[in-house]
Amino acid sequence: MRLWRTVRHLKPVQVYGRAWFRLARPKPDLSPAPALRVLAGCWVSPAARPPSMTGPRAFRFLNVDGAQDEIGWDGPEREKLWRYNQHYFDDLNAEGAANRVQWHRALIEEWIGANPPGQGTGWEPYPTSLRIVNWIKWALAGNPLSAEARWSLAVQARWLIRRLEWHLLGNHLFANAKALLFAGSVFAGPEAERWLARGEAILARQMPEQILPDGGHFELSTMYHALALEDMLDLVNLARTRGGTAPELAVSGMLRWLAAMCHPDGQIAFFNDAAFGVAPVPAALIAYAERLGFSAPAEPGPLTWHEDTGYARLAAGPAVLLADLARIGPEYLPGHAHADTLSFELSLYGQRVIVNGGTSVYGYGPERSRQRGTAAHSTATVAGADSSEVWGGFRVARRAYPFDLRVTEDPDGALSATGAHDGYRRLPGAPVHRRDWRLTARGLSVSDSVNPAASAEARYLLAPGIQVETTGVREGTLSLHDGESIRWRADGGPVRIEPARWHHAFGQSQDTQCLVLPLADGASRMTFDWS
Repeated sequence: MRLWRTVRHLKPVQVYGRAWFRLARPKPDLSPAPALRVLAGCWVSPAARPPSMTGPRAFRFLNVDGAQDEIGWDGPEREKLWRYNQHYFDDLNAEGAANRVQWHRALIEEWIGANPPGQGTGWEPYPTSLRIVNWIKWALAGNPLSAEARWSLAVQARWLIRRLEWHLLGNHLFANAKALLFAGSVFAGPEAERWLARGEAILARQMPEQILPDGGHFELSTMYHALALEDMLDLVNLARTRGGTAPELAVSGMLRWLAAMCHPDGQIAFFNDAAFGVAPVPAALIAYAERLGFSAPAEPGPLTWHEDTGYARLAAGPAVLLADLARIGPEYLPGHAHADTLSFELSLYGQRVIVNGGTSVYGYGPERSRQRGTAAHSTATVAGADSSEVWGGFRVARRAYPFDLRVTEDPDGALSATGAHDGYRRLPGAPVHRRDWRLTARGLSVSDSVNPAASAEARYLLAPGIQVETTGVREGTLSLHDGESIRWRADGGPVRIEPARWHHAFGQSQDTQCLVLPLADGASRMTFDWS
């Protein structure tokens, strides 16, 4: 039944596309590469990530080191996501890449020789897509590709166009189409025009679906939004280099959405799959947009309600609150969803105070399930269950649907957000969780109710380094890094303090603590006072 409740949301193309993808076995086309196209414009320097090469044949991905001599290109010594990164070639366009050109040139030639066309992890569609783009961006930056590398690029593009990820859709299909656009833009002739036309046709359908009217990416992950914004900026850059038209209208809205979903520290909030170090930092994306002629987004106002994506930003005095009133993501594509409905994050005096757990692992296993579960987020759990049935690494069965959403400024100047969700209706009594936030320049109150009353707890995950002191079973203080102090007081059951973990980057976690407030008779309220 769980499997049925998962697959019933899929689009038909995902079902028959999966069967086709597993059964189809195209042969690589090894014919010579088309001629190069004469480009009309100049390539603008893109957003750069931190370097990932630590030596001529050594890497650091996901905060784990590896040497080429030890693991090769497909070694089982590293998890699959690490090996995916190995085949991306992100370092070609990373910070200081000009100082590693000889490493890059040798690495490209080694990859061609060690990865026969169509074989191994490196020829799966997603790493193939990212590698095509990275090789071409490196070439556009002034690093000529050898004849063998140009041939390999053409073979990769021919392979990709027959291995498009229709069974996954979302960011994977977008990456496939982007790679075809890049390949079709730098090569000339009828074959390159077919790549270009196929990429343009896919993006013409996918962009309106994936970029919502409020500017947010439809998978509702701040991290994947930043990656999608990088993709859009690259496409604008490429179109101008080729001398064609560019999808520029979506960029400004995406920049505004990203700015509103960042903390005062300049980094993204953690909703759904999110971590630092995967996408370029927001400042790098904004700088890239400015180099392309876009205006930097204005500073968000006190109240921002992203109605299409379902996220709210409330800012008053020294406080910034980001609230998740969103559905988990597209019905047919919840792979990056967490059971985090009605969670929130809070910064005070420029420091994160209340957070969500983040993401440090992909794949399958109990730790991935725990990180996606409700208890790893600053929201309420009922009967120890997850608000949405996350399972299998990237699956979701029954989902929480938010309703009765309001984001307002009260007559007294306080900022309020409220919403409910039905994710726990599968439990006995069909309880509904409702949460209300009320923020002023002096403090925050968070009220939770579960109706009908059931065993429930409101969880407040603290950022690492926040010191907790109790002055009673329902009150105490939080001490911030800069010496500021916040008083907290609870209405409900006695508060307990649990050890917890914050997963700020892949492969990395930090110890922290969580305030756990049991609901009494189906209700609780937590008040934070920094006046």
